[in-house]
Amino acid sequence: MQTGEDRAWEILTGLNPDDVCKRALVSFDKESFAYMLKSFGNDFQFSLNDKKISGNSPDNDLFLNKLGYFFRLSALYYLSNAKDIPLTHRLIKPSNIKGGQLFFRGTHVLPLDKIAGKYCNDINGFIKKGELLGGEKLQYGDASLRLLPFPRVPVILIIWKADEEFPARADLLFDSTCEFQLPIDIIWSIAMMSILVML
Repeated sequence: MQTGEDRAWEILTGLNPDDVCKRALVSFDKESFAYMLKSFGNDFQFSLNDKKISGNSPDNDLFLNKLGYFFRLSALYYLSNAKDIPLTHRLIKPSNIKGGQLFFRGTHVLPLDKIAGKYCNDINGFIKKGELLGGEKLQYGDASLRLLPFPRVPVILIIWKADEEFPARADLLFDSTCEFQLPIDIIWSIAMMSILVML
């Protein structure tokens, strides 16, 4: 039986590399017949010949094995479906995306409380970890980062320290264009991966 990943490889193999490179902001090596994708500051190769994903960074095991469930299919889907559209810089919560409520409730709730718990008293650690993952420091909340799981799909993580009225919390936001780039289940996988990679 064909898996979702098998089908994703099949679709990607049938696409024009020049078109994929333009849409997904990636490169293609004609000799090795592989796409080069940067994710969270790490370089990954997607070999069309043997349908394998590889990389040469210390974080390889994290993405290809520990977070492989989220990374592999999301990356393949991104390569096959990314659109050549500019970011709007209008930020939205995943739950506000069409159909998003289903994927951000119950067992699908994002563990943002763990981000808040780990970093609300360690803002420097939050920024340092994000920068190690190719992230960029922003000016939202008490601390914030812009991570790039994929070139056209930025994720914004914001930490809010506890005050007299509210406990510490963390928010995750996408650029509004994510709705055009990917289906909601892949967006959920990217959100989950963006949190887990910081923990």
